[in-house]
This record gives sequence, C-alpha cells and structure tokens, in this order.
Amino acid sequence: MKTSDASSRGPVRSARAAALDILLEVTSGRRLMADAAPGILSALDSRERARAGRLAMESLRWSQRSDRVIGRHIRQKPPEDVLNILRLGVYEFHVAKEAPHGVVSDLVTLARMRTGEEGLARMVNAVLRRVTEVTDWAALPLPELPKQIRKRLVKAYGKDRVAAMEAVHASTPPLDLSAKADPADVAEMTGGTVLPTGSVRLADPGQVSALPGYAEGAWWVQDAAAALPAKLLGPSSRMSVLDLCAAPGGKTMQLAAAGAQVTALDISGARLAILQENLSRTGLAAEIVAADALEWEGGPFDAILLDAPCSATGTIRRHPDLPHAKRDLDLAPLLALQAGLLDRAARLLKPGGRMIFCTCSLLPEEGETQVAGALDRNRALALDPVTPDEIRGLSPDWLRPDGTLRITPESWADRGGLDGFFIARLIRSDGRPSGDDSQPRTV
Repeated sequence: MKTSDASSRGPVRSARAAALDILLEVTSGRRLMADAAPGILSALDSRERARAGRLAMESLRWSQRSDRVIGRHIRQKPPEDVLNILRLGVYEFHVAKEAPHGVVSDLVTLARMRTGEEGLARMVNAVLRRVTEVTDWAALPLPELPKQIRKRLVKAYGKDRVAAMEAVHASTPPLDLSAKADPADVAEMTGGTVLPTGSVRLADPGQVSALPGYAEGAWWVQDAAAALPAKLLGPSSRMSVLDLCAAPGGKTMQLAAAGAQVTALDISGARLAILQENLSRTGLAAEIVAADALEWEGGPFDAILLDAPCSATGTIRRHPDLPHAKRDLDLAPLLALQAGLLDRAARLLKPGGRMIFCTCSLLPEEGETQVAGALDRNRALALDPVTPDEIRGLSPDWLRPDGTLRITPESWADRGGLDGFFIARLIRSDGRPSGDDSQPRTV
C-alpha cells in the first residue's frame, strides 16, 4: 500500500480523521510521528491537535493487543486504513473507555469516506460492535517488543527484566519537565512532583503549551533520564561547552541555564530552528551552528556533550511508533557514525577536559561496546567514573562497576518509568592528540 497523502483528501475534519492519517503514515509509510504529525495536525485547533496525537500514539501502543481482538472477528487482514480504523475503535473502547455508540458511528462514517466501499464500512460496523463486547481485554498478554529487538535485549538483560520493561511500555508515560531555575517552583505552578534527581513529573498534564510557566519559559519538556548527562558534565560559567547533535535543545538549555558558554551544533537546520525557538522562549542563549560534526572545525572546548544518534530503543515507552516505523534494525551505519563522532569529539576537547557520551539506546553495542572501542582508539581518553553521591537522587542500581550508567525503562516503575539511557563520562588525560594510537588498550 502506498503512503497516505492527507492533503489529497482535503482538510482534516476531526481528531479521529487526523489520527487515522498519522497511523497510516507510520504503519504504511514507515514515518515517525514526529515527522508525519505536524503537517497533518496543522488544520486542527490546539485542543484537537492534542487529542489526535494522543489517539494515534496510544492506538499504536496497544496495536498488538488490539490486533488479537480484531483477529477473532475477521477471516483475513483488511486494508491498512481499515485495520487502523479498527485499532482506533478498540483503543477507545477498552483503554480510553469512550462510549461505544458515538465511536462506532464516527468510525463507520470515516471508513465509508476513506474506502468508498459500503461493504468495508459494514464490516467495520460489525467488527466494532463485536469488540465492544470483549470481556477479557485486561487478561490478554501485554504488547511485546519486536522480535529482533527483544532477542537482543533478552541476551543482554534476561527475560524477566525485559518483561518488566514491556510492562512499563504498556503504560502512558508521565510528562517530565526540566526547570530553568528552582524545580520546586515549577512543581508548585504545574501541580507536578519533584523527582529525586530534580526533574518535575506530571501524571496527567493535558495540553503542554497551556501549562503554567510554559509561555514564560520557566521549564521545558525533557525526560528525567535525558536530563542526567548534562548534570554529570558539571557545567559552570567558566566552561566552554560543545553540545554535539544538540537539537531540539533540552541539553543545550540545561547547559546554558547553568551558566556555560554553549556552542550548539547539529546537522539539521529544521531541528535547529526548533532549538532556537526553545532558547527564545526560555530566554537562554547559545551559539547555534548548522554543520556536519564529522567535518566541523572548532574549539578546543572545556567540555563536550555527545548525545549520539542511535536506535532510540530506550524511548519506546514515549514513542510506540518506533517499532512500526523502523522495523529493520540495521545497526551498522549507526555504530560507524557513533564511533566517528566519539573520535571527532575527542579531538575537539582540551587536555583535562570532560566529555559525556550518551545514547538513548538499550543495546550494549551502542553504549558499553562503543566506549570500549573509543578508549582503544584514543590513548588520551580515559573513563572518569561517576560516583553515587554526585547527583541528588542518583540510583546506585544505575551505576556499572566501571562508573558508567545504564538506565532501563523499568527503573522507577512505580513512578512511571524512565527512558533507557547509557551514559559514560570521559576525560582527556594529557596533551597527546587523540585518534593516533599505535597500540590498542584494554579496559
């Protein structure tokens, strides 16, 4: 089936219609929601945009269980648009707890408009009415990770721990905020809770831009795990810091708020535009550079933060569209890019300077193995171990024996979980250039 083209069907008339467009872009077009949704949602007001995004995101989160229910009532897989209409219905009945009558009527009309086939509209009507009567929804197996990802994670963490990750993935994640100044003030104004590491967590935030403090730039959205790398870098007003792969800017804003002189570099001009918008809203400043980090000349810097492009397997709890949009896990190009960026960052770092390397990946190849390779290639680099008392609330369970951090989604499961992250802190230990080793090192 070809990628859907929302523009060919005229203006979007409802949140459900917009959600269907997004679902089709993800499941048929293999596009991430972050790329597909903005254009589709632009025809809706802010409240309906939020609703459409939620419908699409949560329908994807529960699609595996929904397909089990739908499969009981169909003989063969229907066209992708019809299947996604049915997924929307199952989610609204059994998770969102919407009244069936209005949902069925709207989705049947949507099926009739989208397919132009009365027979398919009747089928949608019949299946939706049957699935409203399902009584064993809660007893069905939780959605599992795609097989190729799950196999790798079971090897790395064991079946029980992976099952715990999947249990967290099945829950709508809370919203985390990083405060520009005092987290307690942000928690009070938004009705949130200050987490042990200083982020503010909201269980049911509603529309983000309508929250107190948004327009004033008092905070920005950032998962609590994603806020740790900048804190571990320990920036101050005396430091020049390079934020490599900086967009959309959460870590840049952390560094700038701490007083660092930040250079924010990213290859994507469009993503840097979002970073600039975020800086303007928060009243923070950084030098913005649109360039390929592998070729850019600059520095040297007191500190470098490299949040490298990766498989993003640690963010599936927030982005259930990832397994649908990226069904083939081809690590080779990512691993080569990460290694190149690590070596490049080492050359841009002053002697005695610190570097954070992190990825939002659960795969050891994109974390522990990558750092071991960088240390072998760069004799001037050494691990700078993180200690448990460096950051308030840092869990000892996250620390590996070598002083790197490995955070997995089931961490703080009772609070709503965390994104998966690997974080290593490195130091350039002497004045010798990096990347010119004649002998490999073991770690």
